[in-house]
Amino acid sequence: MSNIPQKKATGNFSEVEGQYCVRDINLADEGQLLIDWAESRMPVLMGLREKYSKTKPFEGFTIAGCLHVTKETAVLIRTLKECGAEVLWSGCNPLSTHDAVAAALANDGIKMYAWYGNMEDFYWCIERTIDAKPHLTLDDGCDLIDTVHEKYPELATTHIIGGSEETTTGVHRLRSREAAGKLLYPVYAVNDAETKWDFDNVYGTGQSTIDGIIRATSVLIAGKNFVVAGHGHCGSGVAKRAKGLGANTIVTEVRATAALKGILEGHEVMTMDTAASVGDIFVTATGVKDVIRKQHFEKMKDGAIICNTGHYDAEINIPELEEVSTKKRTIRPNCEEYTLKNGNRVYLLAQGRLINLAAAEGHPSEVMDMSFANQFMAHLSLVERYKSGEKMPIEVMDIPLDQDEFVAKTKLEMMGLGIDSLTEEQLFYINDYNAGT
Repeated sequence: MSNIPQKKATGNFSEVEGQYCVRDINLADEGQLLIDWAESRMPVLMGLREKYSKTKPFEGFTIAGCLHVTKETAVLIRTLKECGAEVLWSGCNPLSTHDAVAAALANDGIKMYAWYGNMEDFYWCIERTIDAKPHLTLDDGCDLIDTVHEKYPELATTHIIGGSEETTTGVHRLRSREAAGKLLYPVYAVNDAETKWDFDNVYGTGQSTIDGIIRATSVLIAGKNFVVAGHGHCGSGVAKRAKGLGANTIVTEVRATAALKGILEGHEVMTMDTAASVGDIFVTATGVKDVIRKQHFEKMKDGAIICNTGHYDAEINIPELEEVSTKKRTIRPNCEEYTLKNGNRVYLLAQGRLINLAAAEGHPSEVMDMSFANQFMAHLSLVERYKSGEKMPIEVMDIPLDQDEFVAKTKLEMMGLGIDSLTEEQLFYINDYNAGT
């Protein structure tokens, strides 16, 4: 008799115990076409696959991943597999899994535990990837790493050699765990690589968030008062794209420097209390809970649209939205209409989850190429350091500058572009403290 607990969800699934659980394995051909498209747009990662599939540096290592199951993620998963790894995977958000991609990966021998809408079984899926006692963890949001630490600490101290984290929220959780002395194995902060957060977070989040809003609502962006909560890497990318489409952009912030940057980029800056009564579209991008709450809902115009592009669904206080509402209905896919007690209607997109992944396809393949090249190289570094006998410090580690430069330079080369090099005299000049006027 199996020791694996049963999932809570009922209904039809394609499931083979110990191998995969996806929505419908018959979607595999559709998913393969999507993956083929992504591979054609991700030359850096495909170049790494071509190089390392010959030597198979991950042979003998098991990698558990918890990251959005998209066509781009599939390219990373297959690259790890073709370079020798056994790979198990779950989605890092209940509404971000593309069922056809999950089916294609399961059909390809990946132990895949993910389906769109797995709210009840989110952690059930994560734990199935831990069953295989992985040597490495690859995370987005830190839920996999957190589950290992809280429920399987012996695995963290005796078996896992290291991991990586993809997103800002997850790195914050990791650094908090490290500061508390509770981190049990080394983790690379892939999010903090320049070729990740200055590209994926800014350009990827900016474009895909607008894409998600348009798919969920089909509204005109031009002329709208477009409120972005948070002007960090992700929020600034969203504000730029909204402004480019003709919106009147408004930024809310808690950091003075970020607010000043918003002003100098041409956005209005005000508090959320003030913005609530003038905004037409609201996007949260902060990583903090309760950014939009009861006092704000009650001030909003009739027809206001609210959504979130931060990792978790806590930025919009949905229980308080329910509290001030008299009626709720799904008016179109990923768009719920709440009728407030004052008679105004507020539209919540994608249940407050990541709008760009729940209502659209996530970041474009071209920008995820660099992010996932960094993920691959982070795990290659962990394996190489382990094989050499190095005792790695148990800490959150930065991606080395030379890796950032390699990824950026390779990307430029794949685009057919070149850059200048410093001459010997120039190198001497910039390192000579006597040089000057």
